Amino acid sequence: MTSSPEPGEFITLLTDDEVKALYAIGRPRRWDRGATMFTEGDVSDWVLILTSGRVKVSSHTAVGSEVVLAVRGPGALLGEFAAIDGLPRSATVTALEPVEGITVRDFSSYLQANGRVAVLLMQMVTGKMRDSDRKRIEYGAFDTTGRVATRLVELAERYGEPDNGGVRVALPLSQDELAGWTGASREAVSKALRSLRDRGLIETGRRRVIIHDMEGLRKRAR
Repeated sequence: MTSSPEPGEFITLLTDDEVKALYAIGRPRRWDRGATMFTEGDVSDWVLILTSGRVKVSSHTAVGSEVVLAVRGPGALLGEFAAIDGLPRSATVTALEPVEGITVRDFSSYLQANGRVAVLLMQMVTGKMRDSDRKRIEYGAFDTTGRVATRLVELAERYGEPDNGGVRVALPLSQDELAGWTGASREAVSKALRSLRDRGLIETGRRRVIIHDMEGLRKRAR
């Protein structure tokens, strides 16, 4: 089942003709929750355009702990770095829920035939680099509660749904994964969530969060 792409994701930047040309050289695939699409260090040259479901992009440190780099949803392009430079995969991509997508093997030829898309891709890659720089600043400037609040605000803005005056986020991340996304331990994230609950900003349940005070959460994220 195809879902509406997230605003700003790769596929939303293309014209109808560019999308048709891309899908024409790809093939649809499905993955179950927990399945791995790309593995860090592997050598392969295909890309994936998500059409439904969400994935986490992660890497591992020298001591084996997982660092979650991003959560991506419908419309996202994944695997473009290796497809362009031919180097091993720089991250692992794992399904957080059942996922569908289009796999494209000859992505470089598509870019050569569609110069406008190649320019858009360069802009998108630059945006990812800026986002990476921003997160590094967050890790140095914010405490764990501030970083957790920042990630919850991001998830709410991308996936939140109204819920009795608040915003409900069906969270496909475990606390361990949220810890990996905020550069903190599971214990520190648990403490941060408890602090946000005690302030009346959020309510938590199994893989979901209800934000009762979005403005207050934004202030704590600063």
